[in-house]
Amino acid sequence: MSQQRKIILSESEMPTHWYNIVADMPNKPLPPLHPGTKQPIDAQALAPLFPMELIKQEVSQERWIEIPEEVRNIYSLWRPTPMFRAYGLEKALGTKSRIYYKYEGVTAGSHKPNTAIPQGYYNAREGIKKIATETGAGQWGSALSFACKLFDIACEVFMVKVSYEGKPYRKIMMNTWGATVHSSPSNLTQAGRSILQKDPNSPGSLGIAISEAVEVAATHEDTKYALGSVLNHVLMHQTVIGLEAMKQLEKAGDYPDIVIAPFGGGSNFAGIAFPFLQNNLLGGRQTRAIAVEPTSCPKLTRGVFRYDFGDTIGMTPLIPMYTLGHNFIPSPIHAGGLRYHGAGAIISQLLKDRLMEADAINQIECFEAGILFSRTEGVIPAPEANHAIAEVIRQVKQAQTEGISKTILFNLCGHGNFDLGAYDQYLSGKLVDFEVSQDQIDASIGELDTPVI
Repeated sequence: MSQQRKIILSESEMPTHWYNIVADMPNKPLPPLHPGTKQPIDAQALAPLFPMELIKQEVSQERWIEIPEEVRNIYSLWRPTPMFRAYGLEKALGTKSRIYYKYEGVTAGSHKPNTAIPQGYYNAREGIKKIATETGAGQWGSALSFACKLFDIACEVFMVKVSYEGKPYRKIMMNTWGATVHSSPSNLTQAGRSILQKDPNSPGSLGIAISEAVEVAATHEDTKYALGSVLNHVLMHQTVIGLEAMKQLEKAGDYPDIVIAPFGGGSNFAGIAFPFLQNNLLGGRQTRAIAVEPTSCPKLTRGVFRYDFGDTIGMTPLIPMYTLGHNFIPSPIHAGGLRYHGAGAIISQLLKDRLMEADAINQIECFEAGILFSRTEGVIPAPEANHAIAEVIRQVKQAQTEGISKTILFNLCGHGNFDLGAYDQYLSGKLVDFEVSQDQIDASIGELDTPVI
């Protein structure tokens, strides 16, 4: 087995197609429902929000979707991304298990450009001049701002208030690429005003920000909407991560027993895990795939599987998902990208069918893991990525208890260079955990009047 620390691919080895896991799923995701009639919707119903090519990808059951040459050319600015063997972390943990990480923080600071670029491309092909979107911690908003600048499209971003105030440098990144950024909830939309009327001090949530962005797109003919996670086409675009990782591990003479990624809406996890899950589904080598969410927003581990809105106000189609209820407002943890009430339809079906696993970890344990990683590997991870590292450490300790070694791969989805305020809180002993009670979850789910599956 190779002992090299950094495993790289040449530009010619970059994937030429995205992988669509729906083609291989034994149970396909249930259809989305119209928010008003509660009846299954067809592709045309999505046309006010998305360009037609993305709608085709959203409903496709083809296994492989070709990546347009122009998108691949832009990908080559940072792809293929490097994979590293985490020898320093392995030594610190005293383990014989092998730990690899795929580093996606090369451009715009996270994995999000993998879908922002194709979304910008397909909108530009249809002559769209403006895109509205939401962002949690700012990674998606930054990525889409960059993509829109490349394709000469105006970008309007509704950024969750707690991150808008706590992560100003990500707002500056978006402004640098020409985007207009609003704190959400805002007074600019009916959705935002209705939330502020109920709670003037609302910290915001991804669900609220989605409502605001969807409203802008739905009420302006020249504007489309773009989502950074959850939807099928978004998850598919991210599979370039796992497809590259498979080639890199082959070069290293290894294959993962476990693949781990943070979980907000699904793009991070799907990107690294879906290509390995294909082998599972087709009877090849078997890999455990673990999605890791915060204990303060535990939709996969404590939510219910039913139809729910993707946004707080109820403007989006109803999606079959694991959810805490679209009115659930997560605590203001620093991993803003994971503060989402639901999970994508594909992920939810895979979890329901027990083809993947989920775990929930509290904020302090995650930052402890991130500090250890930064001190052994030299990269300060984003708070979202810390969830994956914390799960890696749990799995390593479990393997040690069992007297075995494992090969573990995780997605280091972005750096934490703009999250140093969070690290300062941890280092000064001011970081706190947020616990969500079962009563809170039950109350939020009890408010749902959406179809039960």
